[in-house]
Formats: sequence, structure tokens, C-alpha cells
Amino acid sequence: MRIPAAATLAALAVLATPTAASASYYVYCANGRIEVDGRDPEQMRNARGSNVCQMGPRFDYLSDAQEFARRNFGGAGRACSCR
Repeated sequence: MRIPAAATLAALAVLATPTAASASYYVYCANGRIEVDGRDPEQMRNARGSNVCQMGPRFDYLSDAQEFARRNFGGAGRACSCR
């Protein structure tokens, strides 16, 4: 059984279509300010040094992380402490 070339090309196009990458977002206190960032805790410590602490769980959506930061800490940019 031969598959028509058009059907083969259509199947390849579907398989080659990029899918949305799974992203994670975190709320941090970094250098005294609340930040919402896509870097995991280890990457964030490497980028910002030891004065970084995670302030909540991992979020699948940026809007959820931003809302958590707003509700619990007043939003990104607000003062915080890792003590």
C-alpha cells in the first residue's frame, strides 16, 4: 500500500510542528526585592549570588507567579528579606 506524497508531507508537517515548551516560574527575594523569574533556584543563585531565597512554590504559568507575588508580597519590585 502506497501512501500519497501529500499525505506523507502532511504527516511530517504535523510531527515537525514545535510544541510549547514547559516553563516554570518562581517568586524570589533577590538582593532585597521581590522578583518573578523563569530560572530555577540553582540558576538564580548562580546569577545573583547567595542573597537569593525562593518565596513560594514552582508555578507553571507566569501570570500565576505574578499574582502570588502580588497577593503575598505586594508584587515584583517590593522590598523583602531572606532572613
